[in-house]
Amino acid sequence: MKTYSFEKLIVWQKSRNLAVIINKVTKDFPKDEIFGMISQMRRCSISIASNVAEGSGRHMAKDKARFTEIAYSSALELINQLIISLDLEYVSEKNYLSIRNEIEEITFMLDSLHKSQLKGLEKV
Repeated sequence: MKTYSFEKLIVWQKSRNLAVIINKVTKDFPKDEIFGMISQMRRCSISIASNVAEGSGRHMAKDKARFTEIAYSSALELINQLIISLDLEYVSEKNYLSIRNEIEEITFMLDSLHKSQLKGLEKV
């Protein structure tokens, strides 16, 4: 079986794991949030890993950087939703801090990846 380049990226691996964590945590949310917060948080977390994967298939550095930027934005959106979930007492303080730390690590890696992707564009 072929291994694609994005599968080797630690940021993709961590984002994939985050999507699984979010899916599990949101199972305990109130059922009336199935089309609201649950759906939004799951789509958002999947978007991070998906955009890293999609960007890896682009040939132009500018295109790769754009998808990394979208992944970063999805991570920020997920932090916002996580904060609101804490406010609504859908997640415990412990889960909040654990997930927040995961997201912060991912955003740091995405920022570094984005900067490296843009580095080649500065010379043009």
